[in-house]
Amino acid sequence: MSKDRDGREFDRKLEELGVRIKDEDTRKVRGEVFDEVTLLALYRLVHKKKLSAVGGSLSTGKEANVFLGERNEKTVAIKIYRMRTANFKAMADYILGDPRFASVRRTRKDIVFTWTRKEFANLKRAYEAGVPVPEPYAFDRNILIMEFLGEDEVPAPQIRYVDLPDPEATYREVIGCIKTLYQEARLVHGDLSEFNILWMDRPYIIDMGQAVTREHPNAGTFLIRDIRNVNRFFSSLCEVEDEDMLMDEVTGGAIRPLREKKDW
Repeated sequence: MSKDRDGREFDRKLEELGVRIKDEDTRKVRGEVFDEVTLLALYRLVHKKKLSAVGGSLSTGKEANVFLGERNEKTVAIKIYRMRTANFKAMADYILGDPRFASVRRTRKDIVFTWTRKEFANLKRAYEAGVPVPEPYAFDRNILIMEFLGEDEVPAPQIRYVDLPDPEATYREVIGCIKTLYQEARLVHGDLSEFNILWMDRPYIIDMGQAVTREHPNAGTFLIRDIRNVNRFFSSLCEVEDEDMLMDEVTGGAIRPLREKKDW
């Protein structure tokens, strides 16, 4: 079957599901992302009135694609985890140690579906605790719908591309996010860096799928890694604090890393 014919078949399926395509850019990525599992999830979300349209691509990552979408006439972000190419093993390592998902089966489908549900749950906990993250709206299977961070359908930039007006104040705000995440939401981000902090008049934390609870066996390891990544980025912009002191500040002394454990 030709690519044009494949495209027409795909568009016909979406129309049958009642999914409206907002622009042509969306059609360019359909082959890898919009498989049968994703189409079913889209169908369920549209018919639950959680989504009304799919727009152009915002980003393409290792595990997922993010698209513009429309919900109640409001622009949203649609994150779709790829069933065929997602890093199954890496996802499993973060999920299987999390007491919230102890009963999950180790099949690719179950791991990806659980990862989506986990990111929704983590975003909800963080948002309710007052951490600046995109508000989560809905999820189904491998699709997560959340608040769009940006303006006029242009996404907010990663912090590494921004000429920060006050780097020291921004650094302290990011450390404050780590602290609130740990103390109020009882979560550790687990992969925090300048690549998943967006800037929109203040820093916003994204990519919460790998975040773990404080009870996770590797929570301390992930936390010190987050702190080191943040210190590394800001060290060229302002003075940063000692990582062990920051660990004490964030955890209230509950986790006391040994300085010799620099391979964490």
